[in-house]
Amino acid sequence: MSLISCLSEGCNLWIMDSINSSDSLVGPSGTSGAEIAPIGALRDSSRASSPITIALIGLRHIIKHATNGTPHMADWRPILKRRDSGFPRIMGVLNITPDSFHAGSRAENVQVAVSRALNMAAEGADWIDIGGESTRPGATEVSLEDEANRVIPVIEAVREVLPEMGISVDTRREYVARLAINSGADMVNDVSSLSDPGMVDLIVENDCPVCLMHMKGIPGNMQKDPKYGDVLREVRDHLQVASMKLIDKGLDPSNIVVDPGIGFGKLLEHNLSLLSSGRSVMPVEGMNLMWGVSRKSMFRHMLGRDNSEDRLAGTLGVAAMASEKGVDIIRVHDVAEHNDLFSMMGGIR
Repeated sequence: MSLISCLSEGCNLWIMDSINSSDSLVGPSGTSGAEIAPIGALRDSSRASSPITIALIGLRHIIKHATNGTPHMADWRPILKRRDSGFPRIMGVLNITPDSFHAGSRAENVQVAVSRALNMAAEGADWIDIGGESTRPGATEVSLEDEANRVIPVIEAVREVLPEMGISVDTRREYVARLAINSGADMVNDVSSLSDPGMVDLIVENDCPVCLMHMKGIPGNMQKDPKYGDVLREVRDHLQVASMKLIDKGLDPSNIVVDPGIGFGKLLEHNLSLLSSGRSVMPVEGMNLMWGVSRKSMFRHMLGRDNSEDRLAGTLGVAAMASEKGVDIIRVHDVAEHNDLFSMMGGIR
């Protein structure tokens, strides 16, 4: 039996669905027995399959079933697919790191990070990707505690001010990913494609969208003379092995994004081959494709741009090809410029 409660609270709609009398949830002040939350512009409330379903996009993004503690997340699969215009969704990069290769993506504290996130939202971002460990070539690993202490407060703060923004956590670690999901992250962006054994069960248990990226080696050694026989086949095979770990345990392919890993253990010719191949890198029908090329070293090798600050034009040149290649999400440092690019291209078509 469904219960819907509409309260006069600005323009918010408060909704609660399919509550069993035996279920008990800790509610906010003034509520009892269950938690109700504003959903604003609800994207999709039909996904959760447990006996208790609460559609939630609002002041609190994650709730827990009292009997097993499993987070129930809003369904963000619609924005894993490219825009109705055919252009990719835009994912803005927000690094809570001191050593990421592009200084313009770094935020040194929560206040700066929230300000950057608000700017990216105003500029047209569909996603914000929050990371606490640099994976640039030659980067050294940070501790679990340091990574978590960097990203979790930022995810919580960004979720509070941007309740309807897609938030991705850029991490290779199940521990950090679990904390992030419980703090409001909608997707895990795993550059190591499930190298942490606990990541598979975490993703499947939460029916959580995930991005799987190909990387040859680890950040510390990945650019030391990488070699391939057939780069497209090797990358696709790697992504297939990783994705089947999830699919075999019940995750729908539509919840999986694959990233060929431009610049991660690849020379210029490998990068160009993968970009030219577009969706051919996809191992399973129904998945989504992401490109992350923003300001990377490929533009040094192809255009002679040594400084990442000088690589925007090259980045936009690749982005202009993204819709033709069937890209669903493009991960960028410069949200406004990419939004302008796609708007102008759409207007000319």
